[in-house]
Amino acid sequence: MNTTNNAEALPRRFNAATHFIDQHLGAGRVDKIAYIDDEGRYSYGELAVRVNQCGNLLRSAGLEAENRVAMIMHDGIDFVSVFWGAIKAGIVPVPINTLLTAEHYRYILRDSRARVLLVSAALYPVVAEALGDQPELRRIIITDGTVDGMTSLDVLREAANGSLDAADTCADEVAFWLYSSGSTGNPKGVKHLHRSLVHTANAYGREIIGIREDDIVYSAAKLFFAYGLGNGMTFPLSVGATTVLTKERPTPALVLALLQRDSATVYFGVPTLYAAILADAATQTNPGSARLRLCVSAGEALPDHIGREWQERFGVPVIDGVGSTEMLHIFMSNRPDDVRYGTSGLPVPGYVAKLVDDAGETITDVDEIGEL
Repeated sequence: MNTTNNAEALPRRFNAATHFIDQHLGAGRVDKIAYIDDEGRYSYGELAVRVNQCGNLLRSAGLEAENRVAMIMHDGIDFVSVFWGAIKAGIVPVPINTLLTAEHYRYILRDSRARVLLVSAALYPVVAEALGDQPELRRIIITDGTVDGMTSLDVLREAANGSLDAADTCADEVAFWLYSSGSTGNPKGVKHLHRSLVHTANAYGREIIGIREDDIVYSAAKLFFAYGLGNGMTFPLSVGATTVLTKERPTPALVLALLQRDSATVYFGVPTLYAAILADAATQTNPGSARLRLCVSAGEALPDHIGREWQERFGVPVIDGVGSTEMLHIFMSNRPDDVRYGTSGLPVPGYVAKLVDDAGETITDVDEIGEL
């Protein structure tokens, strides 16, 4: 990532949780709603306490600085609290795709050397098959429900201290891992830094989307994806916006229902879901959110006709972008005021992109195919 332009100057000693969580306590947002999930609504003040409790309970579970904690968790306030609580405590969270097989979980748990695993109750039967022969794994904590004989996050969190001093970490220290899709073999662990969370929130969230404090955000992409992590955590948390989360699968009916129920202003989706919503006869009478101002697409190329049809029906543009787990979020994108459907836009401020041939030389012929 090129951070020479449009980058916020960060001190060398820096913990990302202080930027995304703690700053709101002194900015008049203690009572403002930070998250809405399937179980309730949570203010920024409540979120800060939950983050501190989770950081403390992870330390109590025996985790030390730079140890990894695996998260196979559905989207909800627990996911957010554990992720930022770990980072604040200097522990490295590793969010993992909730749709994988036991074989993949077995590999990732061993590869990450996670010492503690948090897993949603509904996912435990599959994950349980991967728990044999895990020499580094020392403790399992159940979230979002209960499993007989297993420790519950709710019990541990309620008993934990609600105050926590941020670990003395560096801006260029590893904050968390994400695993790639494994399209060329086993999934690869990608390490991301504290500063990268800030830079992507600024470069894309603020510079491209224009994320605002009064925004209500919903992302169909889940938090364990790099795309969803930015959409549902770093972008809204960087400005004190409100985010809608659900553990349910994003069907066309559910997406439009959530947009309408919570009057969402920014929606993040993927091309197949945009197309499915437009094609679903059962959703044709749902107008979505009257406050919707912008939609974003990534994950694959957005077909020209889908973007145009969506804008015609809902009255807001869809900006298409390109990103990757390795780069943390979108690095090439259309702009809200310059949408060219059928293209992937231009490099996001702070990034430099070029096409090269098989020899690594820059391609100048517009008709020649190369590697980005």
